Amino acid sequence: MAAPPGPPALDDAHVRAADYLDDKLQTLGDLDSLDALLANIHAQHGLLQQQLLDAQQDLHAAKRAAHGHQAALHERAHAFDAAQADIDRRLTAVMAAETGDEAVPRFEAVLDTLQRLDVASAYVHLLADVHVLSDEAQLQLHTSNEAALAPYKQLRALHTRLVLLHDDAEGAAPQLLHHVNSIAQALRTQILDAFSSDLEQVLAKIRWPTPQAAIPGHLQDEWETAMAKLLDLQMPELEGIAASSRQDAKNKLPAVLFPFEVLVQPLEMRFRYHFQGDKPTNRIDRPEYFLSHITTLLNDYSGFVLDFVQPVLLRQLRGTDLALNPVYIDATSAFITALLPMLRVKIGSLLPKVAGQPQLLSHLMHEIMSFDTTIREEWRYDGGYGLEGWKGLCWEFLVQADWFGRWLQVEKDFALARYQSIVDATDFGDLDYESVDPKATKPTKGAIRVNDLLETITDRYRPLTSFSQKLQFLIDIQIAIFDKFHERLQSNLEAYLTMTTHFGRAVGGVTKEEQEKLLGLEGLERLCKTYGSADYLEKALRDWSDDVFFLDIWEELQDRARQANSIGSMSVGDVAERTSSAVGGDSDGGALFDETAGWYSRLRVRSEKIITDTMNNNVREALRPYRHINPWATLAGSSASASANLSPTAELDPLLTHLTSTLGFLSRALASAPLRRIARAVLGTISNVIWDNVLSRHRFSTAGAAQLHTDLAAICRVVDAAAGSGVAEAGLRKCLEGVQLVGLPVRGGKAKVDPSSTAEDGGEEWEAWGGEADEAAETGSIGGTRAGNEELGLWEVEKRLFADNQGARDVLEELGMELLSETEARAVLGRRVELSG
Repeated sequence: MAAPPGPPALDDAHVRAADYLDDKLQTLGDLDSLDALLANIHAQHGLLQQQLLDAQQDLHAAKRAAHGHQAALHERAHAFDAAQADIDRRLTAVMAAETGDEAVPRFEAVLDTLQRLDVASAYVHLLADVHVLSDEAQLQLHTSNEAALAPYKQLRALHTRLVLLHDDAEGAAPQLLHHVNSIAQALRTQILDAFSSDLEQVLAKIRWPTPQAAIPGHLQDEWETAMAKLLDLQMPELEGIAASSRQDAKNKLPAVLFPFEVLVQPLEMRFRYHFQGDKPTNRIDRPEYFLSHITTLLNDYSGFVLDFVQPVLLRQLRGTDLALNPVYIDATSAFITALLPMLRVKIGSLLPKVAGQPQLLSHLMHEIMSFDTTIREEWRYDGGYGLEGWKGLCWEFLVQADWFGRWLQVEKDFALARYQSIVDATDFGDLDYESVDPKATKPTKGAIRVNDLLETITDRYRPLTSFSQKLQFLIDIQIAIFDKFHERLQSNLEAYLTMTTHFGRAVGGVTKEEQEKLLGLEGLERLCKTYGSADYLEKALRDWSDDVFFLDIWEELQDRARQANSIGSMSVGDVAERTSSAVGGDSDGGALFDETAGWYSRLRVRSEKIITDTMNNNVREALRPYRHINPWATLAGSSASASANLSPTAELDPLLTHLTSTLGFLSRALASAPLRRIARAVLGTISNVIWDNVLSRHRFSTAGAAQLHTDLAAICRVVDAAAGSGVAEAGLRKCLEGVQLVGLPVRGGKAKVDPSSTAEDGGEEWEAWGGEADEAAETGSIGGTRAGNEELGLWEVEKRLFADNQGARDVLEELGMELLSETEARAVLGRRVELSG
């Protein structure tokens, strides 16, 4: 019977050993390293044996620790059961309960009672300490006012600690805190009255509040002592204010120093006498009376506080946290802080009275803003807010007292009413020739008044310190009025276009005579009113965007738009739609009035285009008779003197009359740049009509070319008189070159011919062109000249022009022609009667 197989692990070990040997002993040469291999195997076997031994020792130690821990747990459990049984036994015995579960709630109630008793005992001891300090301070008041300060300071420090503990305990003892605060305030009042009495005695000796009051030398010590005691009394409160966080103190008013409360008392009585009674100075329509009274007090008494109060403040507050705050360390700022409460009371009582009277409310707010600006800029008052600056009384009432909405509506109603009165004025649409530079485009009187109104609105809200309030004024009033005026100009332009079309005349009931007027000078004036107003306000908006005030608003708007999705009650998209598409973008471009200025710019461009189109249509109509005449080839030659005195063609009179009236008007109504643009467009139309219907259609004799040149010269004179010298020649350059070419003399020669001399061939033509050459010195030559004042003759030009393109370009260059191409020059020259065959 075969032996049973060995254990699988042993077989695996044999297989692994065989694989290892096969891997290490693959060749005969590997047998040389057999000793090293065996030594390595023995070393590894030793390490494994050591690791196994260490693991066995750790296992034994862990088992011993587990057994020990289990035994300890058993002992603790037995001890706990014994203790629990003992507690249950005692509870049942003490509480007379049958079981422990019944005894526990009774015992907890007893403990709670004991805890409350302990807290009550602590409260009683604390109250006893408070009353001891209060009694001690009151006792000291009868002997020495200064001695009462020590127990009062201890009581104030105790109250401060209670406040902190009360906050940490989530308001656990409000009654205790109120009681301690009441005692501390009562003691503070008694000490303050005593110290104030000492200072009042000194003030009575110097006859305060006379503006000439001064502290004599023998009262200097008494004065400084009285001031120092009041400051020492207030120091714990001031230190508590300084220790509070900036966020908590952001909307808190700075404290009035006790010495200044005493100094201001008689001034406050005088203020109430004049402005809170039935005196003539107390008028609700004259808030500047009581506001200017405060600035007068500052002017009268600032010297006193600087000379006699400032040294005491420096001595008492130097080295404390209060020394960093100008509202306490600076005597003038502290004096202003003491005067402001009487203003707050007065303004607070006056606002409800004027709330229903828009003009009085508006006047009051602007006077308060003016007062704030005076205090902030002239007296350098920062209210204790450092770099943020003092926001002013106006901000306190508009924001904190929530009067801004009412005031904004009053200002908006006033602005809209003023705008409506401007619109309803009889001279609203009249062009203003006197208020702007004579060379500038003339706006309407209405546009100037609207701009003045909006500048006035800017002055009304410029002193505001709140960015959101400035933005609301800008969007709700200024941009809104700009939009309303733009809509009016736009509707006027649309009405003009409607009335000047055949459909509009049929639907709107416009007669033919009225339409002709609209297409004439009257309509042109109407278009210029729209153009001038749009141009004037567009420039005003661009100038406003560069103003420092609006630049500050724009920069803050960009900062806020990049940090949040909304600005006040409006989204960034809504603000961008009303101001500029660059709001919230990363680019540095953009301005506050981009959108509004863009609307006016588009209106201006459109108005100019309509003016140009209207002028072009009228020019084409005026040239209708001129296009249908054809005397150019049949005109007889004339003498030199007669040719020099040619008159414009009669059929050209409608065009000359139209240009004289319209361009003359435009030269007064428009600036040079738009006038020249319109004139060039009109000249382009004239040039195209004459080129297409005269030069390119008819044949010309010498006299006919001279007559056409005379007509063009007449047009140039009219246009240049209105638009400036050289404008017409540039606009009609192509026609002038064509006339010059078609009017070349038959034979070349000197540019100027002696009138007494005659030519053998074509004498009449030579005389005529010689005379025309004289005239050309004034109106522009139509003859072809080369260097040395020699004229090119018709035959020479014809020969070179038709020879090849290079010859054509050379002869045109010699003739000084820049616009005519070779093809156009050949076509025009072919209209000459001598070349017609």
